[in-house]
Amino acid sequence: MMMPSIFGENLFDDFMEDAFKSPIFGKREKNLMKTDIRENDNGYELDMDLPGFKKDEITVNLRDGYVTISAERGMERNEKDEKTGKFVRQERYSGSCQRSFYVGEGVKQEDMKARFEDGILHLEFPKASPKQVEESHRILIE
Repeated sequence: MMMPSIFGENLFDDFMEDAFKSPIFGKREKNLMKTDIRENDNGYELDMDLPGFKKDEITVNLRDGYVTISAERGMERNEKDEKTGKFVRQERYSGSCQRSFYVGEGVKQEDMKARFEDGILHLEFPKASPKQVEESHRILIE
């Protein structure tokens, strides 16, 4: 019986993979930057999982109505140098990842609040003001 394992992989996944299609971030790409977005009366709340990242490895930018969240982590140089021997298996992630969300051009930097706690980035931002549709005015024809 083929059942997914507790590690998120199927027993025969490696045999069925396309050899020429390699994911950018490896098999764990689908586990990076999982996000929940909630709407409330005042705006939106975004929670993003960034386990293992430190606060100074995460950046949040707002440009042209898009909020972009980036995280970058590399293997520590001293961590590599201190340990001897060669890797038999290396699974810990090093690299960068990024996601963008449209929040509206009316949202300003000072309107956004961000905090990072226990591996979760929490953003709060207001709803963008809807664009006012101009009323049409009838012109009388003489």
